[in-house]
Amino acid sequence: MRYVDLSAANPGLVYCSITGFGSKAGAALSGYDFLAQAVGGLMSITGDPHVEPQKVGVALVDVLTSKDSVIGILAALQTRSRSGKGQRIDVNLLSSLLSSLTDQASAYLATGRSPERMGNQHPSIAPYETLRCKDGYLAVCCGNDTQFRRLAAVLEIPFLAEDSRFVTNAARVAHRADLVAAMEDMLGRDTTDVWAARLTDVEVPAGKIGTVGSAIDLATSLDLDPIVSFGDESCSQVRHPITYSATPVTRYQPPPRLGADSDEVRRWLSRESAY
Repeated sequence: MRYVDLSAANPGLVYCSITGFGSKAGAALSGYDFLAQAVGGLMSITGDPHVEPQKVGVALVDVLTSKDSVIGILAALQTRSRSGKGQRIDVNLLSSLLSSLTDQASAYLATGRSPERMGNQHPSIAPYETLRCKDGYLAVCCGNDTQFRRLAAVLEIPFLAEDSRFVTNAARVAHRADLVAAMEDMLGRDTTDVWAARLTDVEVPAGKIGTVGSAIDLATSLDLDPIVSFGDESCSQVRHPITYSATPVTRYQPPPRLGADSDEVRRWLSRESAY
């Protein structure tokens, strides 16, 4: 089912090819998410710097590539609506991964030095990491000097915001170890829940590290309606993440069983194309 053959019969065809490493020199290479994470550099910047490189906890590259495929198909359909002509789209795991590395890839291209693993620390912002509290770790995202002053005040160490080592973000990054030690000394006096509430109250983004279950509970509490239930027909599923004001999704279906849609797909394929 090559594009060149199919498009001859149907010039309006939008054909999406999804591979691991492209349709040229990498065509013979097997495409697996874990392999792409390994050779694509993602594992080299994931995990604690003192242990082996780590993969991300889900098949993230597969997900990114599928979303890129949808974007490409929709763009091609939009073009076809004007020109009447389809086209071939090529998407591959490695390219989707590289495009998602954002600031890490930009840092390499600007300096020629590959980024390294930093655990939960941000390479260019501090404090933007996990910090130890009395009963566990708190994720703190302090993105500017104003937030840092609020953070220092809540921790009852406001003088840190005037310390030359911490007065600017660049200084905080340069003296991160001293900063973390000072903050964790205060954070260790109370729990993650307490500190998360106190920091949120002063608009310093912070939160307790949760589980998949607690994340779903959080989304539910925020009225995001994260779950779709199918009763006894199938187990519940995570809802489509996009909300449409004019064309809301009103009919959800459970994942089909093996072969459940085979006849319908064959009938669809056998119809003459409208293009």
